[in-house]
Amino acid sequence: MIRRRFLQLASMASVLAPLEAMATEAAKTVVYHVSGFSCPTCATGLDTMLGQQNGIVSSKSTYPGGRVTVSFHPRQTDEQAIIQFITGLGFKVEG
Repeated sequence: MIRRRFLQLASMASVLAPLEAMATEAAKTVVYHVSGFSCPTCATGLDTMLGQQNGIVSSKSTYPGGRVTVSFHPRQTDEQAIIQFITGLGFKVEG
């Protein structure tokens, strides 16, 4: 029983170590004006899908304003990849 718990904790530590390194790395934040939102669900869906992408820390979209604020780790993704992802979902990044 103790051995099993030790192995569980050890495997968790191997997963958490890279996460700690990412947390200490400074995240970059960008703001985009996105058109194509037809309802609040579009903004929420974009946030959810961006949040699942590698390197994205957070995403906050507003429906009426079309403003998307994205925080990301520059070592794992870049602005071009984020823009391509958003446009790939059918939205248009302006400016």
